[in-house]
Amino acid sequence: MEHDLAKEKRFKRWITIISIAIPVVVALLFGYKIPNAKPLSFLPPIYASINGLTAILLVWAVIAIKNGKRDLHQKLMTTCIVLSALFLVMYVAYHMTSDSTKFGGDGAIQYLYFFILITHIALSIAVIPLVLVTYSKGYLGDFQSHRKWAKFTFPIWLYVAVTGVVVYIMISPYYAH
Repeated sequence: MEHDLAKEKRFKRWITIISIAIPVVVALLFGYKIPNAKPLSFLPPIYASINGLTAILLVWAVIAIKNGKRDLHQKLMTTCIVLSALFLVMYVAYHMTSDSTKFGGDGAIQYLYFFILITHIALSIAVIPLVLVTYSKGYLGDFQSHRKWAKFTFPIWLYVAVTGVVVYIMISPYYAH
């Protein structure tokens, strides 16, 4: 029992560190441009596709666990975490080599775009500790707590993945070619 408490305490410490470090590092890197770097303009459709794939795998993972396929569920969720990390690396790399694209729509569509973008960004930060806590509960075998956390984590993570695709579709006509 004490061994499990020590493991959980270590997980909590790492979850806290990672949950703070990722947004801070991304914010710092987002504002830094690599001098004379070739723009990585091919990345946005790739990382938008990664978001789409993540959304599909999240839904598949829920279906898997509801059908009692715990191993498949675990593999799918681990894949979603890896895909999310890959997305983040590509997103930061793109913004370190390219100027930000301005949304060119007017009126109601502009307000819709910014609402989706702002909620996407805010929830993408909030979902980091949620994913890590939920995953750690499953990893530690505390499936009751895992299920409780997952009820909050899943819809937020799914929203972030889906709105990542929506934001890309909405802004893609304005990318410089």
